[in-house]
Amino acid sequence: MARMHSRARGKSGSKKPAAKVPAWAPYKGAEVEKLVVKYAKAGKTTSEIGMILRDRYGIHDVKTVTEKRITDIVKENKLQTELPEDILALIRKLIAVRQHLEKNKQDTSAGRGQILTSSKIRRLVKYYKKTKKLPEDWQLDMSKLKMYVE
Repeated sequence: MARMHSRARGKSGSKKPAAKVPAWAPYKGAEVEKLVVKYAKAGKTTSEIGMILRDRYGIHDVKTVTEKRITDIVKENKLQTELPEDILALIRKLIAVRQHLEKNKQDTSAGRGQILTSSKIRRLVKYYKKTKKLPEDWQLDMSKLKMYVE
């Protein structure tokens, strides 16, 4: 399958580890859930929590240890953010591109990047409205972009 905004094709380079808890796993399910809640309270995103658990604690896959995804654990403890993480990342990218375009008005490739990023955001918003993760009346206010990130 081709990439979204290019003609490039290819497969992902990484594979998921085996779906069983190894004997050498240092933490059990309840301990991992406590760690996830601790880092969620500290303001970390779900992907940051996953990387911290992998790098610092040697937990290769939270779902195999706890039988729940990090997002589900965060939702159970009512610590999720208002907007999904992928939309927030795209909004940050859009802010950076817009700031660059203010300084460099002649940069047409950055203008194209702004168009592509805003279309990705629109597509995600449409999906999240359909799956009821965002309210139907939610709209991205382009004049107040920084409000969403702060």
